[in-house]
Amino acid sequence: MAIGVWISLFAYFAVMIGIGLFAMRTSTSSSEDYMLGGRGLSPKVAALSAGASDMSGWLLLGLPGAMYVSGLASAWIGVGLFVGAFLNWVIVAPRLRSQTVSYGNALTIPAFLANRFPTQALPLRTVAAIVIVVFFSVYTASGLVAGGKLFESAFAGIFNFGGMGDYGVGIVITLGVVLAYTVVGGFLAVSMTDFVQGCIMMVALVLMPAVVLFGEGGGGFAQATATLNEVDPTLLSWTEGLTFVGWLSAVTWGLGYFGQPHIIVRFMAIRSVKEVPTARNIGMSWMAISLIGAIGLGIFGRAYAVRNGMQIDDPETIFIILADLLFHPLITGFLYAALLAAVMSTISSQLLVASSSLTEDFYRLFLRKEAGDRECVNVGRVCVVLVGLVAAVIASDPNSNVLSLVGNAWAGFGSAFGPLIILALVWPRTNGAGALAGMIAGAGTAMIWVSLGYNSEFMGGPGVYEIMPGFAASLIAIVVVSLATSDANEYQAEQHS
Repeated sequence: MAIGVWISLFAYFAVMIGIGLFAMRTSTSSSEDYMLGGRGLSPKVAALSAGASDMSGWLLLGLPGAMYVSGLASAWIGVGLFVGAFLNWVIVAPRLRSQTVSYGNALTIPAFLANRFPTQALPLRTVAAIVIVVFFSVYTASGLVAGGKLFESAFAGIFNFGGMGDYGVGIVITLGVVLAYTVVGGFLAVSMTDFVQGCIMMVALVLMPAVVLFGEGGGGFAQATATLNEVDPTLLSWTEGLTFVGWLSAVTWGLGYFGQPHIIVRFMAIRSVKEVPTARNIGMSWMAISLIGAIGLGIFGRAYAVRNGMQIDDPETIFIILADLLFHPLITGFLYAALLAAVMSTISSQLLVASSSLTEDFYRLFLRKEAGDRECVNVGRVCVVLVGLVAAVIASDPNSNVLSLVGNAWAGFGSAFGPLIILALVWPRTNGAGALAGMIAGAGTAMIWVSLGYNSEFMGGPGVYEIMPGFAASLIAIVVVSLATSDANEYQAEQHS
């Protein structure tokens, strides 16, 4: 492995850890500082932090891999996500920023739900925290799988410490660097590193498709489309071979945005409600560029591989393979850093949110109600490490599929929290009984759907993505149970005038 690659990677690791140390000195003195950065994120940091923590290794591995295999039909996932993200900024962001403050200055999503629905405060907070910890363990594992695949593909045969192999060492290094800056720097470190990582990811997703198309051996757009037509004309079709159920399963990924704690917590931390539109514009511009780049990388990477006689055993590694093949070692190292940035930005956010729930919604709620801020910060740091270790165990299987793991966790959160967050913010009639019923119905339906295999095959046809039945079950349960039970006047409208 060329020295230039190591120089770029070590520089990246040093910057991430340096940001963590800076944040430790400025924003870890209280629980609000450690968990929400003192609610002082600027629009650009909030926007890119939300975007980078959202996209993860899925953007550089999962989506290009799906495009490589299925062509433009898989791009509907990106379309659904873009629409969902925009609606999330419009509907949820300003209301959640305002209401989490007015309802008891809640620092976590479970705490907000408990304050919003005091008649069911304890069960809501407990169930919400359990859902967050369970699904984030799986979600974090997907990021570690991506880190393991990078080391397995890029550094084949170099690492074999303790018999772990390249994949295992990749998991250890990825998790180790993330824990270093997350544990010491908290939310501010996570958000600042997300901003840097988001910039790196976007540059990589502009650079890579351009070189694949127009660099040596690329042949340009016309040659790429001609090659794809020879391989399989359906690769360039948005609709051919795509059933209505398949299309719906793809675009409904966007429903998940409303219930992703690691994304919407950025809305809680932005400096003011007035700055939400600015953050939205920055975030959506970043997302559009990044999604187009990932789609182009996958489909034009397929054309490049075919034209140059390349054998790609795992389509999800197309980014890694082309980075090593087409660029100077220093640039290759930068591109590897972009992949690690995508992975680490999400892992760090998820670890911190899961840790916050364990600290605020278990430790402080059941074990040490009188715990002070300094104690809670230290407990939060321990919880970050514990959740990370559980995720590493889940990720230990090198055959794990990044897109599949992300899809399961994304659907779980979207089903459990999506309808509830929306209705809690906009429908005053929502009550505690309905909120609890909706959360359980959504998470339960999604998990049962996966366990029955209906996400792979349903009624003799293609599978139905579990977020569809899960989101619907949660929405129906909240509305029906809220209307069937008494209105406890839990929504205090005068606070939000």
